[in-house]
Amino acid sequence: MSAVRPVLHVCVTCRAGELCKDGEVAPGARLLGALERLNAAAGAPVELRQVACLAACDRGCTAAISMPGQFGYLLGGLSAGVAGDVLDYAQRYPTAKNGFVLLSKRAASLRHSILGRIPNLEPKLAAD
Repeated sequence: MSAVRPVLHVCVTCRAGELCKDGEVAPGARLLGALERLNAAAGAPVELRQVACLAACDRGCTAAISMPGQFGYLLGGLSAGVAGDVLDYAQRYPTAKNGFVLLSKRAASLRHSILGRIPNLEPKLAAD
């Protein structure tokens, strides 16, 4: 069995308070694009998934991270400009106790980004 990766859902419809013109890429989609490029360059340590809405529109851009055996976290106030910090956070998440990445281990741009914590529904999976 391969190692379980954290899943990062990114709201691609998030406008983060911007007025988007027809055909313009929403800030949430720009965040996902930046994460996809960085994740690929790092060997895809995180599974990225797009989602239409995380219902935190006033705190956009938003993403939610989860994996078996860890609490899930809703993150807000993100942008494509901090995609590297978000990916670093996502890479620290699997080994953090209960998934909580300590403030001292987070980039300054993510110090106040946690909007909520969701209990895990699945136990940790044993790796072969």
